Amino acid sequence: TLGTQTDYRDGEAQTDPYSPEYIVRSGSVPEILALATLTWGRGLPAGQAEMEIIDRIREKRAWEAALPPMDSPSNIAERLKMMEAMERKEWAYREEEIDKLQKVQMEVFKRLLWRQEENQNKLDAVRLKKQWQNHQKAKEEKIRKIQHDCALMLRKLIAKRKNWMGKLERRDIIKEYNDFSSQTYAPLSRIGFFPDSHSDYYEAKNFYLNTFAGLCELEESVQHSVLQIKIQAPKPKCTKTGYIRKSARLEAVLAQVHQ
Repeated sequence: TLGTQTDYRDGEAQTDPYSPEYIVRSGSVPEILALATLTWGRGLPAGQAEMEIIDRIREKRAWEAALPPMDSPSNIAERLKMMEAMERKEWAYREEEIDKLQKVQMEVFKRLLWRQEENQNKLDAVRLKKQWQNHQKAKEEKIRKIQHDCALMLRKLIAKRKNWMGKLERRDIIKEYNDFSSQTYAPLSRIGFFPDSHSDYYEAKNFYLNTFAGLCELEESVQHSVLQIKIQAPKPKCTKTGYIRKSARLEAVLAQVHQ
């Protein structure tokens, strides 16, 4: 079933592949034992680098088998010469590995530096944006203060120009109520008076006009003769002869002039 898992299940849930037990015969050295250091996830399954290691192990075993025996001075000298050549080859291979490792480390360092520089650039951009916004706010506040001071000084200059003789002028109430553009009829909002904010104060609130019961009571209190409107037809201004009177013509001329 779906809930059953075996010990040898080949899937993502299995951690390490199954390795059976083995017995090494006496006198034999299997080649696979040279790869005992490679485990699953650390060299296995074998890639290009592991295949190079296996080839080098085979070459080294073939070289060990080709070494001359140490039974004569000439063989010893040849053996030393071959060992020196192998040692130089090993050092050259080791240097090549170190160079590859250093190149990989340099690439990693470059990526880390590039990522760090990118993050630093983002932080610098955010900090510069905040500073620019702070400078803009300070600039707007300074402009607002300058405009306020300018309006204040203009009002002071206008008031000083009106009273350029330096005389003390008393309040003329009659003049204020006679001038419909004065502070009494049209006060300025900069002085502190806002007429539109309390507009409902001037609204007529009457019980007899705003409610239906008040209208009914008002209708009952009014006389019946008042509700009956009698309209009288106007008398013709023309006489029996068909001519208009002088007074009627004068009224027509005055109405035309008035229009």
